[in-house]
Amino acid sequence: MCKTGLKAESMGMHKQNPSCFVILKQKHGRESFVMTGQTIGLLLVMIIYLILMVGIGVLYSKKNNDVSDFYLGGRKLGPIVTAMSAEASDMSSWLLMGLPGLAYLTGIADAGWTAIGLARLPFVNWRIGRKRIRRYTHVAGNSITLPSFFSNRYRDEKKILQSIGAIFIVIFFIPYTASGFAACGKLFASLFGVKYLPAMIISALVIVGYTTLGGFLAASTTDFIQSIIMSIALVIVFVFGISTAGGIEAVADHARSLPGYLTMFTTYDPTTGTEQAYPLLNIISMLAWGLGYFGMPHILLRFMAIEDEEKLTLSRRVATTWVVISLAVAVLIGVVGLGMTAAGEFDLLEGSASETIIVQIADLLSKHGVIAAILAGLILAGILASTMSTADSQLLAASSAVSSDLLGSILRKKADKKESMVADRVT
Repeated sequence: MCKTGLKAESMGMHKQNPSCFVILKQKHGRESFVMTGQTIGLLLVMIIYLILMVGIGVLYSKKNNDVSDFYLGGRKLGPIVTAMSAEASDMSSWLLMGLPGLAYLTGIADAGWTAIGLARLPFVNWRIGRKRIRRYTHVAGNSITLPSFFSNRYRDEKKILQSIGAIFIVIFFIPYTASGFAACGKLFASLFGVKYLPAMIISALVIVGYTTLGGFLAASTTDFIQSIIMSIALVIVFVFGISTAGGIEAVADHARSLPGYLTMFTTYDPTTGTEQAYPLLNIISMLAWGLGYFGMPHILLRFMAIEDEEKLTLSRRVATTWVVISLAVAVLIGVVGLGMTAAGEFDLLEGSASETIIVQIADLLSKHGVIAAILAGLILAGILASTMSTADSQLLAASSAVSSDLLGSILRKKADKKESMVADRVT
């Protein structure tokens, strides 16, 4: 793969490759991108995906009659959509880039303990918290946001708890949402040679567009679709990677040849090529990743929005199954990717460049004909989907904190339902 806006030296990539996503040429001392037919095909797949997301927003725009519909879907969410949208909005692009990259670089200890923490603690949350929050947010004044629930539940007539909760959401979620917009812009800029700023703005407009039009139902439905695309991407990468690396046995043999790479209590140091002990403190730290799941507003909103609290049992089973399988496959992709490197498919990825392992595999796949290029486009769309699924949910949580919790009494003092919906969408 050639340089695509990122420095090839730091990415550990081939500097010249005629079949990579974007070909660079030198003109008057400046680098320029030449779009190949293969690249255009990949770009079209991603554009079609973005158009689909906006279409869903338009479809659900007519189903929002009041603020409860816009921010909580009128509590009509089905169990499967509840499960998959909750997990997709939680995982973000880390599932397709960060976790495989970590396993690729240092072995299964770091990535494995993190995956266990992220699978175990969300299961506990689904087990003990889901029905209570669905039941009591409805009883406590039909609360449509978590900050409003706190004030209603503890009879805070001055709305101090509601304001504090909303301020925390705004402080932490707006920058996080912005980082999602930035990630989408960088993805297009690095893969296709387009300018970062326009790419970022277009990505942001798409996410803001379908969320503004369709509200919670659109965000949940797109997250559901995005979880499916993420799953397809993981499966394609895993199967193609094993085939290209020479089979399961070849991948396993190479991994076993690296000291400490395949154990949960030691780790591989890629700098020295030696085995390092994995301290108990590190294990506890990695397991603790899942603790954040208990308080994530965009996750808890799914519990609040399901149509029937009894259906949350099915949601829990679907969500847990998807998380366990997805995390396991993501870790294995890192191992498979290293096997592909050993087989000479691409250069060794060092440092943060290891997070591009799935992009490297997609590049390799795209060289095998039209069908393969479409599948590669789906992989790249999966990376885009994983980012968007988190950004739209956090965008909605942040906007509800502003329009419903902080400014609700002002915006709705003399407004009817239609005017309130306009205010919510503008926010």
